[in-house]
Amino acid sequence: MKTKRSILAFTVLIAAMLACQSLPLSNQQPASVAESVQAIAPIISNAENPASQSGGLVALYENVSPGTVAIITDQGQGSGFVYDGQGHVITNFHVVEGATTIEVRFMSGFMSYGTLVGTDTDSDLAIIKVDAPAEELHPLPLGDSDALKVGQTVVAIGNPFGLDGTMTVGIISALGRTLDAIHETPDGRPFTAGDIIQTDAAINPGNSGGPLFNTNGEVVGINRAIRTVSSTSAGEPVNSGIGFAISVNMVKRVAPVLIETGKYDYPFLGISSMDSLSLEVVKELGLSSFTGAYVTDVVAGGPAEQAGIKAGTTSTAITGLFGGGDLIVAIDGRDIRTFDELLAYLITNKGPGDTVTLTVLRGSEKVDVPIKLDKRP
Repeated sequence: MKTKRSILAFTVLIAAMLACQSLPLSNQQPASVAESVQAIAPIISNAENPASQSGGLVALYENVSPGTVAIITDQGQGSGFVYDGQGHVITNFHVVEGATTIEVRFMSGFMSYGTLVGTDTDSDLAIIKVDAPAEELHPLPLGDSDALKVGQTVVAIGNPFGLDGTMTVGIISALGRTLDAIHETPDGRPFTAGDIIQTDAAINPGNSGGPLFNTNGEVVGINRAIRTVSSTSAGEPVNSGIGFAISVNMVKRVAPVLIETGKYDYPFLGISSMDSLSLEVVKELGLSSFTGAYVTDVVAGGPAEQAGIKAGTTSTAITGLFGGGDLIVAIDGRDIRTFDELLAYLITNKGPGDTVTLTVLRGSEKVDVPIKLDKRP
């Protein structure tokens, strides 16, 4: 039987999941991470950008690579990194999905079988526990993905095509992207994973679950997927300069809960929207703003419907587009330009049971609508 490298498609031709693919919740408090061994010390060359000096990238690699790992399963392979001194390792869910054995290989050569302790199919995260001596456990420092800027240099380290310890360099290409989640709605449609980082750092099958670093050696994301139209002779997707990583602030929110309870509940608003507004759509709907999240559907009985959010119901000249719906322009007083921005804020700042206030345009009227969030079904 041919082994897999955990690859999922999500673009016009191929989009591959890379593998062989902050604020506490109101009703779901993250556990405090147990005391860990001393984290790897920051690079002492240039606190702002150590890579700007000669040998900076060499120093970065030597500093953080002991905390990166390769993950080998009976289904394929991927990457990961040490989260704490208790032996918890973070990777992607799709790297270990369906695996009966999980082998974790450290850069020192040490190897250990791992036990799966928690999974999150919404953001594609998994926590593995390994029994390893303290000297093998080098927890990596976590940065702040909210502080990232487009154009900023980033570094990926992982296990592409089984080449463990591979380092590549690129930039932040975009922020606040969304991807389809592995978790699906009851009617079979995927939920949305938000607050995704786009990068052109070369990541390929086997990089999944590995860390994306800023030039201070802090983890700012977990490499998850690539978008590509090219593949190897074996059918494996190859890098096209468009890669995606889960934001580390999402990881900081989810990981402690996965360690404590094994699962994580996401907030549920209960609306659908188009990704962005085109000029044609704005004119056809008669909208007074070029930006915002136009509500195309409201889940029956969901939080948004109960709060009075309205979807479009009036036929237009554009097939499948209905007018008269709410245009969401802000959440909790924070302006949003796209549905992606709304989801990024919701997912990284709110949990089930929390209340948010959506500011919507209904024709020329601006209305504030408070909504109590549920959890994703």
